[in-house]
Amino acid sequence: MTDRLAPPEFDPAAAAAAAARFAATAAADVSYALVDSPVGTLVAASTERGLACLTYEDHHGGVDAVLETIAARISPRILEAPTRLDAVRRELDEYFERRRTAFDLPIDWALVTPFGRRVLQATTAIPFGEVSTYGRIAAQAGNPRAARATGNALGANPMPIVVPCHRVLHTGGQGIGNYTGGVHRKEALLRLEGVLLG
Repeated sequence: MTDRLAPPEFDPAAAAAAAARFAATAAADVSYALVDSPVGTLVAASTERGLACLTYEDHHGGVDAVLETIAARISPRILEAPTRLDAVRRELDEYFERRRTAFDLPIDWALVTPFGRRVLQATTAIPFGEVSTYGRIAAQAGNPRAARATGNALGANPMPIVVPCHRVLHTGGQGIGNYTGGVHRKEALLRLEGVLLG
């Protein structure tokens, strides 16, 4: 007669907790995680369509304020689920290690206006290590006179770094322009990409 392993004891409390975790994960419309980076902690959030938000934690009033915006504009069913954002974390790590020059993440544009989406899509076409201007991006977005509105759309970019608004500068060398996370971060990203020296 061979010895058989006894089945593990059934633990109703552990089974209920596992079922609750699964149900919460299955019911969430938005998953989020905090992501450490060389330019500060980022709040990353995604839906089934793709990355919806990647913002600087200290710039928008903290995690709670970011999640309130997502709850109001996408869905209140939000769950902290770091493993669902592993691809985002991996691509960011590769970018900051200079092993990635373009992101391959699907994007959910739910937090962006139609004009803002055209602006940000034009911005995603600026290659790593290159820059454009507000005027040029406005023209590519279909309204060459809308440089100021383009600047506003870039300032409202919910996915900096991945949608590289740091690559858009003032026309005619009048400085590098503003940036959602602060000019110091814009300079750091442009240094990383070899646009700025030092």
